Amino acid sequence: MVNVETIRIIVGIIGNVISFFLFTSPFPTFVKIIKQKSVGEFKADPYVATLLNCAMWCFYGMPFVHPDSVLVITINGCGFVIELIYIAIFLTYSSNAKRRRILIALLVEVIFFAVVVFVTLHFFHTTKGRSMIIGILCIVCNIIMYASPLTIVKMVIKTKSVKYMPFTLSLANLCNGIVWLIYALIKFDPYILVPNGLGSISGLVQLILYATYYKTTNWDEEDEKPKSEVQLSNV
Repeated sequence: MVNVETIRIIVGIIGNVISFFLFTSPFPTFVKIIKQKSVGEFKADPYVATLLNCAMWCFYGMPFVHPDSVLVITINGCGFVIELIYIAIFLTYSSNAKRRRILIALLVEVIFFAVVVFVTLHFFHTTKGRSMIIGILCIVCNIIMYASPLTIVKMVIKTKSVKYMPFTLSLANLCNGIVWLIYALIKFDPYILVPNGLGSISGLVQLILYATYYKTTNWDEEDEKPKSEVQLSNV
């Protein structure tokens, strides 16, 4: 008979696969940047924010912070490397002014993360205490990141068009949130539960909007509107 821990591992592996798909979803954007040798109007902000988010979740999953969270480390470790590659491409093809802003943001993140690690390890001496402080910070990071897709949702409602809100990625966001929500419920983890509950709601809202405005979408119009540059992944 399959035990609870085995089910949790299977769910976590499924979550890893879906999250990996979301991390790699901006790949076409970076192919375009490399071909044009310019970042154009694309912004690095979502990728810089996701880099910190992945670093925080990797730290959360460490055995001395929150034991039995290897699958949290694996996917966020992959995400961290992927975001580094994205940012490296931005640094390569950005103007000096944009490059300077990205480097300053990265420096701030490094200092913040170093302070968090120092405070956690020196002032919290149990995994329960460490899980609490890092878990709360991870939730805050996720909530801030979820503000990013709101611009696309606002545009959909305003234009009554879902042309620039891909159905596949919206569905993947919903599935990602639900899978990690189940993962958090199997072995109750409120710090994974809360952001993925929000992620599930966000994905559901996107799909409802897609169904609502699909018929009013003019799929033949040629005007270029800002597309979603990144689909955020969370665990």
